[in-house]
Amino acid sequence: MFDESSEADRLLGQVARGDPERLGALLELCRPRLRRMVALRLDTRLHGRIDPSDVIQETYLEASARLAEYLQKPTMPFFLWLRFLAGQKLVTLHRHHLGRQMRDAGREVALYRGSLPETTSAALAARLLGHEARPSEAAIRAELKIRLQEALNGMDPLDREILALRHFEQLSLAETAQVLGLTESGACRRHLRALKRLKEILSGLPGGLGDLLP
Repeated sequence: MFDESSEADRLLGQVARGDPERLGALLELCRPRLRRMVALRLDTRLHGRIDPSDVIQETYLEASARLAEYLQKPTMPFFLWLRFLAGQKLVTLHRHHLGRQMRDAGREVALYRGSLPETTSAALAARLLGHEARPSEAAIRAELKIRLQEALNGMDPLDREILALRHFEQLSLAETAQVLGLTESGACRRHLRALKRLKEILSGLPGGLGDLLP
């Protein structure tokens, strides 16, 4: 079975030993997961105005420029460092384009207030429901999304965030624990609790939506 983490470590080791051409392969290996993170945390009001691919490209340019600094004193795994840089790009873009505009607190609730842009209950609801729907189903789907979003608003912010990290960004348990400042056992317990709560929420909605979990 392909182990992405081991391959990333192997490529990073080659880069550190003086083979800069392997950096391109390392960055491409990280692209799919990084794109999921950017797409999830990019404010929905900026969709169509900002392409996640552009955010990733700017992140990679900064990573290349700061690589020697990272290699000298790596304080986190390489992917989490890239994720941090991408998050800082998103913070800058949000401030530039949105200023002090606030979300509708009645409908959109931040998942977890960390150093990177929060995703929201609205974004999580949209991801759970997917994007494909026949025109005849659009009104029902819109109402379902609102009900799901309002249910998610009632969850603990950390529980919502851990679901986003594990199921949508697809971080490992160890990565999730490091991002949230938890022990792995603590992150595991929080994840199981959040998953149980989400299943309860989904089963309580019309149609029984328990199979929506990724």
